[in-house]
Amino acid sequence: MITLYHHSLCPKSRFVRLVLNEKKIEYQLVEEKFWQRRDEFLAMNPAGEVPVLVLERGQILSDSIAIAEYLEESYDARNLIGRQPLQKAETRRLVGWFNQKFHTEVTKNFVGEKYFKGQEGSTPNSKAMSAGRQNVAYHLDYIDFLTKSHSWLNGDEMTLADLAAAAELSTVDYFGDVPWAHNERAKHWYAVMKSRPSFRTLLEDRVPGVTPPKHYTDPDF
Repeated sequence: MITLYHHSLCPKSRFVRLVLNEKKIEYQLVEEKFWQRRDEFLAMNPAGEVPVLVLERGQILSDSIAIAEYLEESYDARNLIGRQPLQKAETRRLVGWFNQKFHTEVTKNFVGEKYFKGQEGSTPNSKAMSAGRQNVAYHLDYIDFLTKSHSWLNGDEMTLADLAAAAELSTVDYFGDVPWAHNERAKHWYAVMKSRPSFRTLLEDRVPGVTPPKHYTDPDF
């Protein structure tokens, strides 16, 4: 069986889990405290980052985008990238936007500061969290813009772009740091994502010492 090394609060791990779930691929999860830099884990991925996917024959894949592209090309159960070259290019651009820009400007400033820095023995940076609060509203407005004329971020079908965006938002929302009242259209889009069966196992995850807000698991929040 495929094995995914992940962390519950790693949005890029969540992204890969959503792809696996949407394609109905069976897999097992191994929680990896990647900041401990285990020798066995570093042998699989010298970058020391999750997610890492180990295939049935032992091949090892790392980097969430590379893993998602591999799954998209290898499993036909559901198209998640688009039908035409321009749509595929736009899906890839948006995946990069949320996996990189959103992650740097929002997720790292909340989840990174509030949780992962603590695991490493560091103190959260209040200026970084303040920047995160400013940036998250901008990104919610961008989701609003993308969904004004379509049901999903890149057209009339759900793509990897929606999964990447929802994965990032879900980790920030675990700490109650998404101002959902700021943008109703973005909130509605996320509510639709939360209601998908592929999302349920992610919302059930918990980390010791941190309890998510009451609305976290509610699709009708």
